[in-house]
Amino acid sequence: MKKIILEVDGMMCGMCESHVNEAVRKAFAVKKVTSSHTKGETVIVTEEDIPEDALRRAVDATGYTVRSVRTEPYKKGLFGGLFS
Repeated sequence: MKKIILEVDGMMCGMCESHVNEAVRKAFAVKKVTSSHTKGETVIVTEEDIPEDALRRAVDATGYTVRSVRTEPYKKGLFGGLFS
């Protein structure tokens, strides 16, 4: 499993978060996607590799802009596996 973190510019409210989450869910088979307009980020948990350019296109089509993409291993559990 992988965690993909997108820095997204332009999200201003909960509806913005919903638009980005829905666009990601429609375009890719993901386990989980959550967005935060206060942090300006979207976090995706997936088993499959998702090409960065495809992610950018899916989010950019909603009117928001992906500023950066980073990938890290997904650690399941309380506090990201810190205490497990």
